[in-house]
Amino acid sequence: MGQAVREPAGRTAWLTLALCCAVSVFEGYDLQAAGVVAPRVRAAFDLGPDQLGWFFSAATFGLMLGAAIGGRLSDRWGRKAVLVASVAAFGAMSVATAYSWNVESLLAARFLTGVGLGGALPNLLALVTENAPANRRHFVVGAMYAGLPTGGALAALTSAVGVEPESWKNVFLVGGFAPLLLTVPLLLFLPDSREQRQLGTRERAGVALALFGEGRAARTVALWTGFFLALLAMYLLLNWLPSLLVGRGLSVRDASWVQMLFNIGGALASVATGQLMDGRWRTACVPVAFVSTIAALLAMAASPASPIAAMLCGLAIGATVSSTQTILYALAPGQYPTAVRGTGVGAAVSVGRLGSAAGPLLAAALIGGGSSANQVLMALVPVLLVAGALTWWLTLRSRPASPR
Repeated sequence: MGQAVREPAGRTAWLTLALCCAVSVFEGYDLQAAGVVAPRVRAAFDLGPDQLGWFFSAATFGLMLGAAIGGRLSDRWGRKAVLVASVAAFGAMSVATAYSWNVESLLAARFLTGVGLGGALPNLLALVTENAPANRRHFVVGAMYAGLPTGGALAALTSAVGVEPESWKNVFLVGGFAPLLLTVPLLLFLPDSREQRQLGTRERAGVALALFGEGRAARTVALWTGFFLALLAMYLLLNWLPSLLVGRGLSVRDASWVQMLFNIGGALASVATGQLMDGRWRTACVPVAFVSTIAALLAMAASPASPIAAMLCGLAIGATVSSTQTILYALAPGQYPTAVRGTGVGAAVSVGRLGSAAGPLLAAALIGGGSSANQVLMALVPVLLVAGALTWWLTLRSRPASPR
């Protein structure tokens, strides 16, 4: 028994974390690519506010489907197999996005990219959790999640160095070919789930029993609602922040740098939050993260429309809002035993992506109705308050992940 606990802390745990972090970097890159190239894509395809909202949301609708299917399949076929297939799918479809010839093909490519992204995410969470020692599981999730904003920063940097109207295509080409190449080391070196192998059998329980059985109903509903609201806020900011800043008078280049700092703050805060979640500060992390996010949004709304002020506020918003996501992602695997963890986490990610899709569409509706950039930011305050309350309740009731 002691060996089973110690061994994941060594080569298996760190190799799993390193490779999953690499995948999460490219996931984050693609998830934020739409936001950083939005002004140029809007000009290239002559998109109105509603069409731009659908451009942002197409991948998240695909991600909802991919997360639900990918999580369920991983409980039956194994985490590694489904993860590698998902990475190959989102890489190929990101390349296809760069060669879109009209609005319809653009939206179709983004939807199919999302299917691949969705299949990967619950398996990343399950793999790093199941191959880590019990007292480091929140940290490894935080470190893995840090790859998402790191990838977003790279997407912003890729966009910032190109000024030509067609430079948006390079963002998707880089984000497509890189994960395709990554599938080779994943196949050769990525360890599969140790806990799944120890179980010896694949899960055959129905979805309803997996999600709501054995007293999990209240926690599942709270997790779903928290994910939905927190991701609504997160993806409204990820997708619309550059456009909102341009609307306040910043240049496209300055807005890209703000987005990059947003993600740098998010990456650093994710690792720190994961570390704190493994210690005695776990419960305190929740109110601090959500209240700090609201304070950062208020500061952005009150700040002058200058590049320096926007960069400082963007750094603060990125750090705080990413902390809220890290908390939810760290809590999710522990709500379900190993046998149904893929199904449970996949469902939570899928429901959360309804919020990811709703956020950009909400911003589009508010802007189309005449709301200012500041009014859009303030609309997130009640959303974050409710999400924070639910997440805090979930933290108080959560227990360590079980290998049952």
